[in-house]
Amino acid sequence: VAGGEMGDINHQLERRISRLEGVLRLEKTITESGGKIFATNGKKADFNTTLQKCREAGGSIAAPRNPGENDAIQYFVKNFNTYAYLGVKESLIPGKFQFLDGTELSYTNWYLNEPSGKGEE
Repeated sequence: VAGGEMGDINHQLERRISRLEGVLRLEKTITESGGKIFATNGKKADFNTTLQKCREAGGSIAAPRNPGENDAIQYFVKNFNTYAYLGVKESLIPGKFQFLDGTELSYTNWYLNEPSGKGEE
């Protein structure tokens, strides 16, 4: 493919992606923070189903690593008036949490006396 043709193809793809992202933003099913796209299908599911659906979409369950990413997750919580699962788990030390891969959390923003494990952390 000639250089000009490749540029045209790239431009067409960028326009299509931009239009698709616009529609998804209107539907409030995606938001962005720090170059990462956060998405939801708006459906309620258990943790394992959520984890599976995220993997099927080529992503991972959200785990906020900074205030901007936390805000992106909160966007869905507020718009869908529900909770969101996070990609964190309790470590072997009770009350201490870590990412699903076992690495230590570098950012937290828990409410006072949370996490309590009651789903309102």
